[in-house]
Order: sequence, then C-alpha cells, then structure tokens
Amino acid sequence: MTAVLRTEGIKKAYGGVQALNGAGISVDEGTIAGLIGPNGSGKTTLFNVITGYDRADEGQVHFAGQVITNAAPDKVFAAGLGRTFQLTRIFPRLTVLENMLVAAQHKRDQRHTVRRRAMELLEFVGIDRHAGLLAGSLSYGQRKLLELAYVLVADPAVILLDEPAGGVNPTLINLIADRIRELNSQGKTFLIVEHNMEFVMGLCSTITVLESGAAVVSGPPEMIRSDKRVLDAYLGADLEEEEPDE
Repeated sequence: MTAVLRTEGIKKAYGGVQALNGAGISVDEGTIAGLIGPNGSGKTTLFNVITGYDRADEGQVHFAGQVITNAAPDKVFAAGLGRTFQLTRIFPRLTVLENMLVAAQHKRDQRHTVRRRAMELLEFVGIDRHAGLLAGSLSYGQRKLLELAYVLVADPAVILLDEPAGGVNPTLINLIADRIRELNSQGKTFLIVEHNMEFVMGLCSTITVLESGAAVVSGPPEMIRSDKRVLDAYLGADLEEEEPDE
C-alpha cells in the first residue's frame, strides 16, 4: 500500500516542554489507522501540526505526495485533509442544518444542491430529524456526529478524528464506528486518536503508540495487544479487561 499521510521527525516544544520529539507516523491509503498513548504523549499536538493549527519546530508532513509542513489550516483542508476536534467545534446558536450550510459555503454548487447534500449527510450520521434544532441543544454524542457530517461536506480524502468515542454513549459509539467503516469502504482514509481501546482495536487495521512525543511501536491490533511495552507503559490491565469475548 501507499502512504497517503506521513510525518518524519516532527518536533514541537512549548517553552521548556517537548510535546513532540521526532514523531513519525505513516497512514496507508484506504485504511483506518489508530494513534494511541497516555495523556500528554503528544497525540493531539501531532494532529494540530499535521493540520496546520500548530507549527512544527522540525520535521516534515507529507500528504498525497506533497509536503504540507506548516501550511495554514484552510490550505490543508482544501488539499483534502479534514479533521474533528477533541472538544467539538460547532456553532451552538445556529441550527444543525445551518451548521452544515456554513461548512458548505466554499462550494460553488447551487443552493438547493448544497442543501440537499447537507440533509443527505445529516441522514447518513442519523441526526437529520434534528436539522431544525439549535446545535447547542444536541447531546454530546450527537454533536460528534454533526462535526463528522460537517467535515464530510468538503469530501476530504483523509479524515483525522480526535476522540470520536470520548464521552459518547455506547449506542452512538457503535453508530460512529459503523459510519467510519462505511466511509472507509467508499475509499476514505482515517487516522483516529482514541482512548477507548475496544473501539480502536475493533476498528483499526494499524495502530501507532506514542510515548513522550515519539512513536515507539506500530502494527496491527493483535501485535499491539501483545507488545509488553504497550501493556506495561500505556494500557496495563485495561487492555485485557476491555478485550471482547471470543
């Protein structure tokens, strides 16, 4: 497979704190990849560097055959790389549908076409019946679904999801996982940061583990499960407890 997204030697410091220390990851086109590690390991910082919300001090970000290191967020988004955030970024005082129309402002399609597409995406994530409600009235899980739909308006080739299952009830977690699988079957590539190990292990074909701002191991879920460095340093007994019954 070909790596559609790759970072090499990314370093990022905030004052005296080294958030990223040579972080390198590789995401193959058409896959669902996971990025895990303890709090403070640099996962979200790496997302921010990839998508232009933070500037790398050193290293390079490669996307779809181009170097996009330190490109502005709108340029990264326009290139075909979309993302969600750990804390959802929606417009709470606009309706759900209005949020989608804001996301589609850059598109030159006719107004009725944009509106129809927005409703199709809301139906896809299961919240179309809430289209006329204020986005701020949605549950946290529904806001996650709205943010995913919001990103899909631009039809990105690669989608970075930051804690998509965080704070979400089990029913909506399963819905989010199903939608990710369906989008992946249509050709979308995903890189997912997540603390829910059952979610990650059941969804991702490759998982990279960060520690202290650097990747220490990368491989399929079964390898990550059995890697002593992962079990000891990051997951401990939790991984075993969360492993589904065979």
